[in-house]
Amino acid sequence: MNNMLVKNLKVMAKGQITLPKEIREALGVGVGGHVTLICRGNQVIMMNALIYAMNMLQEAMKGEFEKAGLMSEDDVMDLVKEVRSEIEGL
Repeated sequence: MNNMLVKNLKVMAKGQITLPKEIREALGVGVGGHVTLICRGNQVIMMNALIYAMNMLQEAMKGEFEKAGLMSEDDVMDLVKEVRSEIEGL
């Protein structure tokens, strides 16, 4: 737990909080960035929204390569070449 950051934040009248600089940096979130909050019981997990979206996409895509018969990088490259040639042929 050496890399764990613990910060106590005050909730303002409209439910707003200010993320401390250390937390923003740890999440890789800058001005205009987005975070995702996941509530599990009495705990909240905060993640960089882009990373969360990528994790969800990866989870949803599990097994899809095998279903499509893509077993190697060469299979993927062959599919990319095939799609490109179809697009260029249009």
